[in-house]
Amino acid sequence: MSAITSITAQNTYEVRAIHDLPPSMVVAQIEAVADDIGVDAAKTGMLSNADIIRAVAETVERYGFPLVVDPVMIAKSGAKLLRDDAIEALVRMLLPRATVVTPNRPEAERITGISIRSLEDAREAARLIVEDYGAEAAVVKGGHMQGEFSVDILYYRGRFYEFKARRVPSNTTHGTGCSFSAAIAAGLAKGRSVPEAVEVAKEFITTAIEYGLRLGRGHGPVNPVAWMAIPAERFRVLENLERAAKLLLERGEVVARVVPEVFINIGMALPTPYARTPMDVAAIPGRIGRYREGIIVPAKPEFGVSRHIARAILTVMEFDPEIRAAANIAYNGEVEEAVRSLGLVHSSFDRREEPPEVKMVEGGTTVWGVKTAVRRLGGRVPDVVYDYGEHGKEPLTFVFGRDAVEVARKIVRIAERVGRGP
Repeated sequence: MSAITSITAQNTYEVRAIHDLPPSMVVAQIEAVADDIGVDAAKTGMLSNADIIRAVAETVERYGFPLVVDPVMIAKSGAKLLRDDAIEALVRMLLPRATVVTPNRPEAERITGISIRSLEDAREAARLIVEDYGAEAAVVKGGHMQGEFSVDILYYRGRFYEFKARRVPSNTTHGTGCSFSAAIAAGLAKGRSVPEAVEVAKEFITTAIEYGLRLGRGHGPVNPVAWMAIPAERFRVLENLERAAKLLLERGEVVARVVPEVFINIGMALPTPYARTPMDVAAIPGRIGRYREGIIVPAKPEFGVSRHIARAILTVMEFDPEIRAAANIAYNGEVEEAVRSLGLVHSSFDRREEPPEVKMVEGGTTVWGVKTAVRRLGGRVPDVVYDYGEHGKEPLTFVFGRDAVEVARKIVRIAERVGRGP
């Protein structure tokens, strides 16, 4: 639930206008939520003037819920969001009521007067915010510091904690502090201790920055949905692959006709922007082979088990992110005729045309070949790409689709035509 304190007109690169609400209206919003739904924890964001700060502090005191204070002073664009005369009010009225305070380096410097150039300086600033200004805990964030890692310093009950994450080189950092403090508040509301809440919030915001949304001409927003979306999408991919494998098994006697010597593998990637490496693509460990009159699927799908099919999928996603699945089957004249008779769009690549410098790179042939085949169609991703092979490399047919089930259905249709003969 939100209590709006100020309305801003802003985009990714500037704050154009600010309109503060009357303090009485801010209080009325907080009361409306607290009196009906209840508050397990809350956080503050932009509190632009002393009157709003006083009103919020008094209301929090009356209800007594845990409070995370994000001392928002300057927007990502550099615009002031907290007036100079309100900083004293924030320090005097709100920090003593805070469960956790989450300043970045410039904000911590403004509050404490310390020039922060090292982790030791950050520790001292965090300690002062707790012991001199009365907060229960303080996190001095490391996003504005230098170095390979972003290190946040927490001071809580006389002890320092460090939370380290690899620094993400990204321009999608709009809303970083807001999302981080909100995640801490959510952790406290769930009953986590302060150190536990900060630890999870650090993981949460690192993920949100890494998969931030590249929008606008300035700093794009972080992507807080990524925290839930990635595991949800991983589940959907695995479930879709299991259905595809079941479909192939049910028609195993037909599918066996198009199993190549290297066996079939079928894979599916997470959606954009979460699919970046072969670890974001799931496939069948051990591949799908012939068994008696049908086929055998040796294991349930897993992520990161097939770099070959993963490279093909990630490559076509560069042209069309909706095409997230692929499989390899046999290549021969019958397969080619079946594809043609079904009206499937097809293209091909010839390894004899592959540049020597590409051939030297592990996995480079698949990437080069699929790109070559797609570019032959003007950037359109076909249903099928033929890899004509070379000495020591079996020719293969790549089948593409929006998901693994669609690919499996195409394979069954092709295999049915192969079995009909001339």
